[in-house]
Amino acid sequence: MLRPEHCLRLLPATALAFVPASAPFSCPLSRSHRGTTRLRLPHGSGPQLRGKPSSTLRAPAMPDAAVAPAPEMPQREVARALAEQAVARLGPRLLPSAVPDDVAEFRNGAGNAVGSLDVRRGAPGSSIDFMLQSSLHCKVPNGAIDITSILIFLNTATDAPHFLLELIQGRPTSIVVVLDLLPRKDLALHPDYLQKYYENTRMDEQRANIEELPQARPYRSPSLFVRSACSPTAVMVTIDCGQGGDAALEDIVSGRLATVAKEVLQIWLDCCAESMTAMDDTERDFLLKRDQIVRSKTIEVDLTASLPRMFDPDVSSRVISEIRKAFGVEGP
Repeated sequence: MLRPEHCLRLLPATALAFVPASAPFSCPLSRSHRGTTRLRLPHGSGPQLRGKPSSTLRAPAMPDAAVAPAPEMPQREVARALAEQAVARLGPRLLPSAVPDDVAEFRNGAGNAVGSLDVRRGAPGSSIDFMLQSSLHCKVPNGAIDITSILIFLNTATDAPHFLLELIQGRPTSIVVVLDLLPRKDLALHPDYLQKYYENTRMDEQRANIEELPQARPYRSPSLFVRSACSPTAVMVTIDCGQGGDAALEDIVSGRLATVAKEVLQIWLDCCAESMTAMDDTERDFLLKRDQIVRSKTIEVDLTASLPRMFDPDVSSRVISEIRKAFGVEGP
C-alpha cells in the first residue's frame, strides 16, 4: 500500500513524493481578503498545453473505462488559469508539446493512481528552457493525495530566477503550498540580484499575504537542500482549516491563493521571462552547473524513488525518461 513520504521536493517534476498529513487544529473559517476576488473557472480536466499554436489546449484523451479520471479540484482551476496566463504572454517562445500520449496521461494497473505530464520547450533564441506542468491523484487508505505543479525553467541566456508552484493536498481540509522564484545565484554574494528580483518586485509582500492567514503555518521541508535552494521570499506554508473546513479551504485556494499566485507569475513574466544577461564563459558555465545540480538531485533523490512505487515499471520508466529529457539530465 502507498504511504505518504515525509519529504517535499523542490521541483514540480518530482511532485510524486508524498507530504505528511498535518495534525488537525481548530481555526475559524476564512473570510475573503479585502480587495481579493475569488477565481472561478469552468470545471473540466486540467490543462494540457499541446497542439500547433501556442494558445491551443489539447483535449484530454478518453480515460480507461476501469479508471475514473482525477476529480476536479480548486487547485487545478488555479493551475489552469496560471498556465493560460503564461502561454498568453510567452506565445511563440514556447514550442508545441512533443510529450507522447501515453505520458501526457498515465495511470497504474491497480486503478488507484492517475497522472498527467506536459512539457513545452522554449523556441530557438528564447530565454525559456521549458515549461513543465504535472498533476497526480493517488488514492490511499485514508483518502487521497493530490499534487498540482507548474515549473518554468530559463536557460543560460539569462540568470533570472525560475518560476515554481506546487500545491499538495493530503486531506480535504489542508494543503501545502510552495510558490517561489527560484534564485540561480547565491543571494548573499550577489546583493544586486536580491534587490533586482526580490526587493524591487516586492515579492515579500506576496509571501506575507499568504502567511498572515490565520489558517496558515510555516512548512519546513525536512530536506536542507530544498530549504537552501528556495528564496527568502518563498511561500512555504501548510494551510489547515481543521475538521469540517472543506469549504473554507476551497475559498482560500480559489481566492487569496489564486490571487497571490497570479501576481507572482506576473512578476516573473514582467521581470524574468524576457530577461537577457551578459555573462562571460566562466559565469555561464557556473550557472549551467548550478542548474544541472538542482535538476540531477531532484530526479535522483525523489523521482526515481517515487514513481516506481505507484506505477507499473513500464509507465514510470516512460514518464521518468520524458522528464529527464526536459531537464537535460542523462539516465543512470
